Amino acid sequence: MSGSTRAPRDAGRFVVIEGIDGAGTTTQVARLVDRLRKSGVDARSTREPSDGPVGTLIRQVLAGRVVVPGGRAPGWATMALLFAADRVDHVEAEIEPALAHGVVIVSDRYDASSLAYQSVTSGGGGDAAVQWIATLNNQARRPDLTIVLDVPADIAAARRQARGEPAQLYEHNEVQRQLVVFYKNLSRYLPKDRVVVIDATASADQVADGVFAAYEARFR
Repeated sequence: MSGSTRAPRDAGRFVVIEGIDGAGTTTQVARLVDRLRKSGVDARSTREPSDGPVGTLIRQVLAGRVVVPGGRAPGWATMALLFAADRVDHVEAEIEPALAHGVVIVSDRYDASSLAYQSVTSGGGGDAAVQWIATLNNQARRPDLTIVLDVPADIAAARRQARGEPAQLYEHNEVQRQLVVFYKNLSRYLPKDRVVVIDATASADQVADGVFAAYEARFR
């Protein structure tokens, strides 16, 4: 159709970009959306935690603005439940309506983050924790592509420090080191999903090229 900004071959696709804190997920979501739009694709960004009511609460928890009695953060299982509830709302309110109209949605994190972060902080829950979290999310719409930005924990920590922002709930080096390992093996935990791990230690421009190449390889 004349004047359309949507390329038919890219209609209604759901792409997720994942990685540890400081991997560059937010930057690369914006870069991919911008590149798709410039190529004539109707693309939009979103994120988790979402901007919905549950997601807003989660963001306050991550920033330390909401705590449980005693001043501590909610436990990993409570956080997993909150993230799952936010995901249901996010999919119903934002993701599925956009996909139904042929939009390419690029999300800064999705259920892989729950599998990674909550299992790593479960205190030795291991595969049992992963399975429980996966069960919580078994109705979540599957992404058409998940791109993992692989960055060593020390490089990501330097990037976070350069931002000059207060550390959030999971931004501790030992947690981040465990997350690096989990993300490298994400396909093991999401065997039916299309997962691509790319080196994200290069410049933002070079990483953006890698992200777009992964997108093109999946959908061309």
